[in-house]
Amino acid sequence: MSRTRIRSTPVDQACAAAVDLAREAAERIARPGEVGTHLGFESEGDRVVTHYFECLDRAYRGWRWAITVTRASRARNVTVSETVLLPGSGALLAPRWVPWNERLRPGDLGVGDLLPAEADDDRLAPGYTATEDDDGDQQMIFEYGLGRVRVLSPLGRDLAVRRWHSGEAGPHSPIAHAAPAQCSTCGFYWPLSGALRLGFGVCANEYAPDDGRVVAADHGCGAHSEATTVPSMVMDAVPPILDDMGYDDLMESGSVDETESEPLGHS
Repeated sequence: MSRTRIRSTPVDQACAAAVDLAREAAERIARPGEVGTHLGFESEGDRVVTHYFECLDRAYRGWRWAITVTRASRARNVTVSETVLLPGSGALLAPRWVPWNERLRPGDLGVGDLLPAEADDDRLAPGYTATEDDDGDQQMIFEYGLGRVRVLSPLGRDLAVRRWHSGEAGPHSPIAHAAPAQCSTCGFYWPLSGALRLGFGVCANEYAPDDGRVVAADHGCGAHSEATTVPSMVMDAVPPILDDMGYDDLMESGSVDETESEPLGHS
């Protein structure tokens, strides 16, 4: 029977010795055979000690039974205060809870779903304020005329630029490396307006994989408007092989009878 102390703090000796009492309490809440060896105890305060037992349930590997015992001041009898199953080191735990707005991923929004933007969203700025860049005044007037309450902030724009440039529509994707030229030189490339005009545009080629999507100016694909014509994969027809062995034998066997070659109607 182990009486190893987990933490060196003043321990009530009567509570520390109540291992059998703690085991009985654990066996009452566990199924038969699920309470293992005594792992030690920990002092929780004056005359309060928690005993730990190994949990043998295969569904709770790494967990341990925690039985807290205590006694009243100047009392000899130790009683059970609390019984619970707690995770130990290496225990299998549920993933850490993450707020819904941090769990969302691109493509999660479906038909009828609403995704409200927070009031302090750093990606947005009031539509009547400048955007802290060279074209701030023009964009301020333009956005104010549209009547939108909030517009894209410089931070929101930079996040979008990094996301688009490093994604599948950027210059580092496999299809861009194999492209004959960049999108900026393609006739189907429609540049965006405003501050993103030089770096991004929309693909307008219905046969391209990015049709209708934002692409980086240095992106590319095989549907480039100036791509060279791909040579035909159909091979030229092979000339027919004529068997002239019979013709040669006929000529060598003798001349043809001229009477058999006369036209009909002649005597």
